[in-house]
Amino acid sequence: MKIHILAIGKCRRNSPEYMLIEEYVKRSGWNIIIQEKENSTQTEEAEFLLNHIPAGAKVVVLDERGENMRSIELAEKLKKWMLNGCSDICFLIGGADGHLQQTRDCADLVLSFGKLTLPHMLMRAVLTEQIYRVQTILNGHPYHRG
Repeated sequence: MKIHILAIGKCRRNSPEYMLIEEYVKRSGWNIIIQEKENSTQTEEAEFLLNHIPAGAKVVVLDERGENMRSIELAEKLKKWMLNGCSDICFLIGGADGHLQQTRDCADLVLSFGKLTLPHMLMRAVLTEQIYRVQTILNGHPYHRG
């Protein structure tokens, strides 16, 4: 499985969030590719995100208006996609002003991690942990205990 994370804003290489992200990327058996773009206008951010989605990838847009799922439910969704031949999943993290409707419209899943507002770099750390958690759920690993 190849996981793409397209994100607005650059993560500083020596930040605590970067270290967390790297830790979960290392733990994962999946190939996780992170591409970033500096903050700019919402239209330019949307163009970057939409233009970098790999062909054939399932698209998950992280948005506060999205569906709030348990980790097990997210794992089941990804498992279903994989069983149907999907080999690339692309997560989109927008800028400070969020996503334009055209970005949400391209999604196979609009996902919310709750109603709290999280800093973008911390959101990336949470996302990479959840990707790792999903993988452990699918592999029956005891990391996720229910």
